[in-house]
Amino acid sequence: METPPPPTPRTDPTDADTEAIKQQLGRTPRGLCAIAHRCPCGQPDVVETAPRLPDGTPFPTTYYLTCPRVASAIGTLEANGVMKEMTERLGTDPELAAAYRAAHEDYIARRDAIEVLEGFPSAGGMPDRVKCLHVLVAHSLAAGPGVNPLGDEAIAMLPEWWRKGSCVTAAEPQSGDEAQTPDPGSFAIGSIDSEEAGA
Repeated sequence: METPPPPTPRTDPTDADTEAIKQQLGRTPRGLCAIAHRCPCGQPDVVETAPRLPDGTPFPTTYYLTCPRVASAIGTLEANGVMKEMTERLGTDPELAAAYRAAHEDYIARRDAIEVLEGFPSAGGMPDRVKCLHVLVAHSLAAGPGVNPLGDEAIAMLPEWWRKGSCVTAAEPQSGDEAQTPDPGSFAIGSIDSEEAGA
């Protein structure tokens, strides 16, 4: 795409945001701290997740992609060998490798600002390889352009996923006996790395 989606401010999640994320993921998000980025359609597409889930399990993937459309498009990039090509370039391009290491340090600093996870890596394979483009794109969207070079590159390869409108149906949150769990099959998100599977 020629123009990536603009940065958006980090905000506390509203009830409507939480309902949208439940529809996107097909389940209730765990460890939700904030909306880290909003899609141009207005819905959350990246959430900030606590470094420890409510049961105490460490969860180092701070920025978690929720939009099923962009997640599916990223899965296509991964299937087409983009991660392997990026990892190879890290071994031959010292400037890229230095920028990617700086992205890794930025990721850890942002996570540490929430809670320190001593001894845990950042995410997505940083700083030495590319293991999950979903994580790198989520970091780029949350941090803004110029922070994660490979996340920025992946975004540039994606279609404008918001052009068809919202990926979810806007609805008021339900409670009690009226609550219904959305069918996860309706919101398939393609191939997501296990690092992203727990939020």
